[in-house]
Amino acid sequence: MPQHGPVDRTRRVLLGVGVLLLAGLRPVAAQAQTNGGAKLRIGVIGSGHIGGTIGGLWVKAGHPVLFSSRHPEELKDLVAGLGELAKAGTVDEAIAFGDVMFIAVPYGALPQIGQDYAAALKGKIMIDACNAVAARDGAITEEVEKNGIGVTSQKYLPGTRLVRAFNTLNYAVFAREANRPDPKLAVPIAGDDAQAVQVAGDLVRDAGFDPVVVGKLVDASRFQMGGPSFHQQVTAAELKRTLSLAP
Repeated sequence: MPQHGPVDRTRRVLLGVGVLLLAGLRPVAAQAQTNGGAKLRIGVIGSGHIGGTIGGLWVKAGHPVLFSSRHPEELKDLVAGLGELAKAGTVDEAIAFGDVMFIAVPYGALPQIGQDYAAALKGKIMIDACNAVAARDGAITEEVEKNGIGVTSQKYLPGTRLVRAFNTLNYAVFAREANRPDPKLAVPIAGDDAQAVQVAGDLVRDAGFDPVVVGKLVDASRFQMGGPSFHQQVTAAELKRTLSLAP
């Protein structure tokens, strides 16, 4: 049997340590490779002004996007103008397509959407840009005022990993201010699922804005209609001061 001197034993110990270190680092490296710069398939429910504008910004950032509506044939001009990464289809097709969902519909439609597509949407990251307008959406706006819009949206979109974002400004502002020179325009976001909030924040950046995490879904009331940061065209630093958030 060969004899191993001190130098050989030291080499074997160091080699063993190196293998253990590499094994420990491999999941972190794999996660970084998965998340870093990855392009996500995004399904858009409601492809009007907000859905079309924000979805279009994601297409320009390299994300494949399927825009949907009850009448997908009406989206032909939208997708033609955005190029090969943009497609149009039904809501079912958008949900099947999307790694992440973006919803921008009249708020009164949420209960029916949540009921009709509950099984298909379960576990999906859902970025919710809907606003409750009393004149249009009726009694559900009273629930939003009482319980907050984040909590109410989660109730009607059960099983989704909901994040509130892109609800505070007019679509024309988003189109005009996207990817402006630093400091970027701030977009407040809120959600209960940490990973979903991180993904939403990355997509806010890809659209050309600066995400500001306001808190959990219960805190989304701080930037719903009538809240202190609704309709505020401000930088991240200014928004954090308005909401007394840590710099």
